[in-house]
Amino acid sequence: MPEPECPGCRELRRRVAELEALVRELQARLGINASNSSLPPSANPPGTPKPVIKAPTGRQPGGQPGHQAHLRMRLPRERLQETVRFIPKVCSACQAPLSAQGGARDPEPVWHQVAELPATLAEVTEYQAHGRRCRRCGTVTWEKIPDDLRAHAFGPRMTALVAYLSGSPHVSKRGIEELIETVVGIPIALGTVANMEQEMSAALARAHAEAQQAVRQAAIKHVDETGWKQAGQPCWLWAAASAVTACFVIHPRRGALGLAALLGTKIKGIVCSDRWSAYGRLPIHRRQICWAHLKRDFQKLVDRGGAAKELGELGLAITGIVFDVWHTFRGGGLSRSEMQSEMAEWRATLRDQLRRGCICADRKAAAFCENVLAVEPALWTFVDKSHVEPTNNHIERILRSAVLWRKNAFGCHSAKGCRFVERILTVVQTLRMQERPVLDFLHRAVLAHRHARRAPKLLPSG
Repeated sequence: MPEPECPGCRELRRRVAELEALVRELQARLGINASNSSLPPSANPPGTPKPVIKAPTGRQPGGQPGHQAHLRMRLPRERLQETVRFIPKVCSACQAPLSAQGGARDPEPVWHQVAELPATLAEVTEYQAHGRRCRRCGTVTWEKIPDDLRAHAFGPRMTALVAYLSGSPHVSKRGIEELIETVVGIPIALGTVANMEQEMSAALARAHAEAQQAVRQAAIKHVDETGWKQAGQPCWLWAAASAVTACFVIHPRRGALGLAALLGTKIKGIVCSDRWSAYGRLPIHRRQICWAHLKRDFQKLVDRGGAAKELGELGLAITGIVFDVWHTFRGGGLSRSEMQSEMAEWRATLRDQLRRGCICADRKAAAFCENVLAVEPALWTFVDKSHVEPTNNHIERILRSAVLWRKNAFGCHSAKGCRFVERILTVVQTLRMQERPVLDFLHRAVLAHRHARRAPKLLPSG
């Protein structure tokens, strides 16, 4: 019969177990990268395994046979400043003279358009107020330049261009100053750039409210959030998008208050998102959990090793099958009822695996399984609901532009700056989804604002 273990040995074994668990946890943290978390690839720590490089196919680079060609678009006649015609004078076969006037049997001309910038991009108008001396009494009388002309040193198109450069390609204020002076040939001050942004912000207030209302009423919307800063203090840039509308809101909180600022206190429709706790207040039947996030979570379990590895490997296998079935359905290879039938089997398999995972020896893995089981019905909303996708990629693509802006500008200095960010991002991304010209809308918005007229509508009627 083995001798009873002394208290010192028991304590030592307990301490060793604690330290081993701590080492596993620290190793898991060191292994966090873009493949197993929401960390962007640019923030991967040193030593992160390189992405899988596809084996060479042996094909030449560039467009492959059968791909959809992207040819140069022919600009319409109203965009042309000049048309130069080359007309044959004699027949190439019999040398007979040919008429300069086209006939009914003549083919359409072959065209080639050349675009060029004018030598001077900006038109500068100087307004002069003249004075005249009275010949009778000697008094000098001055005519006055109208106040509406003196209110602005730059026209609405120039203001629209500056705001677009700031809010779409996210050129810095100094970059805008250099670009306008170098390309347009007009000197401009940094403070003027900031003033133009604020004028555009005021001009887009109605469009932002219109977009926010449309997103709140949308039957299906994708939602996500990313970090931002105001005067160095952390806050959050929230974004929501339907199929044709995007809306951005900056708020100090990442929780329920931030979500309410974006979508209101009574959220309507189906919300596609990740598993962040702020979305937990939504009814489970009106949620779609992102499978791309779930895939990274399963990869994280694999990377933890130990008891979590097998759970993660099975989760990755099921995720791959779910995506394959979805892509086949979306490509027309399956009907919805056929997709539902195939998904039912894998749904049951995943649910059973998560239940077994709840008693996993790895506490982190067990907690993950419990959390996923709590929202498990929301993983499959896309199976039964039309136009719902299994991932949140739609809003993440839209949000990427804002992330690049944050990396370049480090946020905003003031609340007014935050309002400009919200409004310009909302308008630019919405117009892009609608395939409408951005600069034209910004110009009309500034013009309406300066003349106290009703702002143009951001969303099409009906």
